[in-house]
Amino acid sequence: MYKVVSLFSGCGGADQGIVGNFMFNNKKYNRLPFELVYATDIDQKALNSHMKNFECEKVVCKDICETGSEEIPECDIVVGGFPCQSFSTVNPTKDPFDDRANLYKQMVRVVKDKQPKVFIAENVKGMMTLHKGQIFERIIKAFEEVGYTTYTKLFNAADYGVPQRRERVIIVGIRNDLNDIMEYSFPKETNKNNWVPLSVAVPELAIEQEKYYFSEKAVQGMKNAKNNMKRGLYQDLNKPCLTGTSHLAKVSLNSRDPVLLVDPNKELYRRFTPLEAARIQSFPDEFEFAGSETDAYRQIGNAIPPVMFWHISNSIKKYLEMVETAEQKEAI
Repeated sequence: MYKVVSLFSGCGGADQGIVGNFMFNNKKYNRLPFELVYATDIDQKALNSHMKNFECEKVVCKDICETGSEEIPECDIVVGGFPCQSFSTVNPTKDPFDDRANLYKQMVRVVKDKQPKVFIAENVKGMMTLHKGQIFERIIKAFEEVGYTTYTKLFNAADYGVPQRRERVIIVGIRNDLNDIMEYSFPKETNKNNWVPLSVAVPELAIEQEKYYFSEKAVQGMKNAKNNMKRGLYQDLNKPCLTGTSHLAKVSLNSRDPVLLVDPNKELYRRFTPLEAARIQSFPDEFEFAGSETDAYRQIGNAIPPVMFWHISNSIKKYLEMVETAEQKEAI
């Protein structure tokens, strides 16, 4: 088993993908040969969810800036979706040089000190183009300076069987000595021309729980809004959903948040339930979220889609196996 350190782990979307052994949309995602030995985040509630769902040797709620590399065990893989708010196109006014934007340096530090075979970093699409790409170039250079060859790709989760159009940058770093043996290739899209529809996550538009419906006042406010505002972005069940965010508990009809139109004649709109939101992210139904519904929405919206990350992790598995085979042949 390859040992995995999970930084900025949250509730464990990436970790579900790298471990595998789950069902989604009637498909089995097999167990992968990765073992979680360390997971850390500053959100205790998210880590409570993590502990409900994974067997991990050590789970630590601590600021990564205050965590010494000696506290982190030796590992084969480091995984991390460092905080993305400063890079997000949803929050274009955020300072790209604030403390959160610089948290990638902490992941670089851990990778430098632990020297895993591979690291996998994830972030939002906006990171690639912010400040004319200077931020992205800085991040790539930092990882390469500590001994890694980097591979980058803009992923759309919908291309890999997730019922959501969610674009994320994936950076895979291969330690140079391994890259000298063999180069890495990202997994091919499995659903490029066959996107999974939202109906997989939302089998019924009308539900009994009234708390998920928008009030008449909210609907009227949407109707009175300026014409140029993005209003009532209700989703087509026959297509993947728009990107879900961490504030799904407080979605608005006068925003870019995806919602559901239950009855156009009665002007009935509603938000997604936590279970539906989790399915949109491709979490298995049995995944448990700790805390309140608001906590669950935040954890879900901040997560990496497990199904997409499973495909990435499976490609890493195949790569490491091929490198080991090549090393064995070389030794003969």
